[in-house]
Amino acid sequence: QVQLVESGGGLVQPGGSLRLSCAASGFTFDYYVIAWFRQAPGKEREGVASISSTDGSTSYEDSVKGRFTISRDSATNTVFLQMNSLKPEDTAVYYCAAEPMVPLAPIIEEYFGSWGQGTQVTVSS
Repeated sequence: QVQLVESGGGLVQPGGSLRLSCAASGFTFDYYVIAWFRQAPGKEREGVASISSTDGSTSYEDSVKGRFTISRDSATNTVFLQMNSLKPEDTAVYYCAAEPMVPLAPIIEEYFGSWGQGTQVTVSS
């Protein structure tokens, strides 16, 4: 059974940084795409970044390019999202999701069948 557990959210000031973690278990890490999504209050969930567990290829949504970095540790089946230069508009619940053999981009919610419970990120002074 696929299980994804996010951690690392919190309150941070504008311009600050956070690193989110997604610990994956219950499936073979190879050949999966792992993605981060976020959902702000009153808005639809949107894809932020994705990574291939096989070769580490990545894809980013335009608003986070140059600020966010997705990475993986295959030894521990963990995917990270390093978020720098955070802005108030980055405030959202962040989710990780996993699915085998889907495209890295576009990062579409309907492609993914396994989801974590989410972690809150609040950017505010």
